[in-house]
Amino acid sequence: MTKYIGYIGTYTKGGSEGIYSFELDTEKKTLSQPKTAAKLGNPTYVTPNKDNSVLYSIVKADGQGGVAAYQIDPATGDLTLLNQQLIDGPSPCHVSVDDKNQFVLTANYHSGKVHAFPVLADGSLEQAVTEAAHSGTGPHERQEKPHTHYAGFTPEHNYVVAVDLGTDKLYTYQLKDGELREVSTHSFAPGAGPRHIAFHPKEKYAYIMTELSNEVIALEYAPTPGEFREIQVVSALPDDFTDNSQGSAIHVSKDGRFVYAANRGHDSIAVFKVNQYSGELAFVERTSTEGSWPRDFAFDPSEKFLVASNEETGNLVLFERDEETGRLTLIQSDISVPYPVCVKFLHQA
Repeated sequence: MTKYIGYIGTYTKGGSEGIYSFELDTEKKTLSQPKTAAKLGNPTYVTPNKDNSVLYSIVKADGQGGVAAYQIDPATGDLTLLNQQLIDGPSPCHVSVDDKNQFVLTANYHSGKVHAFPVLADGSLEQAVTEAAHSGTGPHERQEKPHTHYAGFTPEHNYVVAVDLGTDKLYTYQLKDGELREVSTHSFAPGAGPRHIAFHPKEKYAYIMTELSNEVIALEYAPTPGEFREIQVVSALPDDFTDNSQGSAIHVSKDGRFVYAANRGHDSIAVFKVNQYSGELAFVERTSTEGSWPRDFAFDPSEKFLVASNEETGNLVLFERDEETGRLTLIQSDISVPYPVCVKFLHQA
């Protein structure tokens, strides 16, 4: 296959209409101009289910926030609304779905809560059946209350993990009998502001990107008790950089050899090589994202390319990825899309 379909979640301001779709042509090494795939309010994060039949999106509507479910046309990538489930209050910031298409999870930055929505046979959603509410604060001015920024499933799907920027904690839950039950918590250095987590695909390691301290934290994960142990903390920024920068997205290559982390402010993607025996990281390079405020990035299904989204300059950037060294080479940086937040590709069949 030479063409892959991708989606962009946006803030619907400055001309943005909602979710955009695009194609990556891996033979020509080009991105198509994104087109509107679905019109809805603030679809800031989107994710397809494992078989690419449904795309789930954050949605904001009439003072409520929640999740919308869209059927995906596998040939064109076109989206058809199945339904949406809304809860009073601000919209969530992150959405994920388990591999068996049983539950969709949302993380809400404003309320500090995780919600779980059962998935019906056609991919549409029932109302949330359970929630987990965090409590606590941190020393940073943005840590005046809980700010849950990520909720997803562990690789073996035994647990749900939630990352909270406001409380400097990683929470582990069991989702059993339609109820989220806390199993354990892991605390980070005060003021770190953890944002997202990415698991190693083969070994029992996980990597946290912190927003406030702009660091990558390497963790050892024990799937039986669902607990984490910190093994390393590395800055994603140059030692001499003193301006404002905030960590954003973090992803691990599917061969488990490299970790990539984005810096908003320094406007770069930092690349680290993974020691397969210890899980520790060694710095490889930092590459400019050719724009301002890189909110997210994604590997294409072949992982020979990486697409980054610059929120403030409204451009997508295409890099070619060296699978042996992990290094990125700029290919294209002039693809416009208003206020892009999230980048996701359909999974490879």
